[in-house]
Amino acid sequence: MKLLIPIMIIFPALEIGVLLWSGFRLGVWNTVLLIMLTGILGVFFARKQGFEIMQKMRAALQNGHPPGEVLLDGFCVMMGGILLILPGFISDIMGFIFLLPPTRALVKPFLIKWLKNRAKRTTTFIIR
Repeated sequence: MKLLIPIMIIFPALEIGVLLWSGFRLGVWNTVLLIMLTGILGVFFARKQGFEIMQKMRAALQNGHPPGEVLLDGFCVMMGGILLILPGFISDIMGFIFLLPPTRALVKPFLIKWLKNRAKRTTTFIIR
């Protein structure tokens, strides 16, 4: 929570800086076309991978296996799709990292570690 406000200030500032630099280097219209292209590719890949993950989840549940790994893949695909739809090149790079299976495999151990640490620190109350 402490990092949320700096991220909300620094991340958009970096995105704007990269967009301005890209507009200067590539031209405004080429930059706009690149942003639109990555948005369209993001929607396409997220939809395709989302359907694949839904099939894997159904198969895991039908076989009686917990869908933990598949749920984490689904979360990564959802985050990747959201990041690719957002305008900006930094968010696009992060989106492709979450969306593509080879790079997603590199990110998942960090997410699992973060989730485990979060679960250890969180207190759950059950009220009857």
